[in-house]
Amino acid sequence: MRMRRTLAYIVFASCVVLLVTKNRAADLGNEIRKGDWTISKSDEPGKVEFSLIEHHAGGRSSHESDWPQSSFQGVDFSKAGRQDVHFTISRDAGKIDCEGFLKDGEGAGIFHFQPDPNYAGQMQSLGFPIDEEKQFAMAVQDVSLEFARQMKGEHLSGLDADKLIAFRIFGVDVAFIEAIRAEGLNISECDKLVAFRIHGVTALMIRSLHQAGYKPDEDTLIAMRIHGATPEWISQLKQRGYDHIELEKLIAFRIHGVSPDFIQKLQGLGYSHPDPDELIAMRIHNVTPEYIADMRSRGMKDLSIDQLVNMRIHGID
Repeated sequence: MRMRRTLAYIVFASCVVLLVTKNRAADLGNEIRKGDWTISKSDEPGKVEFSLIEHHAGGRSSHESDWPQSSFQGVDFSKAGRQDVHFTISRDAGKIDCEGFLKDGEGAGIFHFQPDPNYAGQMQSLGFPIDEEKQFAMAVQDVSLEFARQMKGEHLSGLDADKLIAFRIFGVDVAFIEAIRAEGLNISECDKLVAFRIHGVTALMIRSLHQAGYKPDEDTLIAMRIHGATPEWISQLKQRGYDHIELEKLIAFRIHGVSPDFIQKLQGLGYSHPDPDELIAMRIHNVTPEYIADMRSRGMKDLSIDQLVNMRIHGID
């Protein structure tokens, strides 16, 4: 969090008069959401870490992510020293008006959100009813009316306002959906698309698996990414003589620790090509190359994998 909270309190202490003036806008009939913002440096070139912290009766909520510097019109992030800043983030859902200061590209201030009075009705007409809370979130995540129309046109199951927000957070867009479908996967579930983005299922991954002769479904693809059964790792197994192993067993390999290195050590001990189920059983029961070498040093040579596993099961160390 670095200097965020301290900077926010400094701004509040120095901007009391400004806050009073701004709050008069509530007399116009529209309740204006407000809070404080912070900006800090990002690890991604050309971006900053932007946070909006909203204060309300139930406590506070925050939105934080990396934003392109170009999103903050009129702000010079390369300027050294302290500078007062005023920038407006305009979205279909409304405007986020921000004032405060930066020092060497980092800083804090206050914001007021003015919702667009027509946005909720327009979203309703598209089939996405929203409340004030969602409208603010949609402004922050830039859920535009055009984006909502595009997603509606993709004929997705389970699509609602919350999914639109999740899509923007995780980067599910038309290009991503079409790239996945172009690889022969007729995906339509919103939750699966979000899971693909979260876990890193890409069109390139699907293409690589198809080229290797696999036809994974959506759940298998997600499980493969969760457990690290990548095409690159599968290629390493192939070099050890394990080509086109069932995907479920490849996932089990990753879960239980059957690695190319483990297989190579077993092959060095004379077990040229254990069955995949045998490899999994060895890892489950901790039949390691070190254990095999120890048994051999005690005169127990030429033991089969089944014998080694049974010895471990019965506590023979």
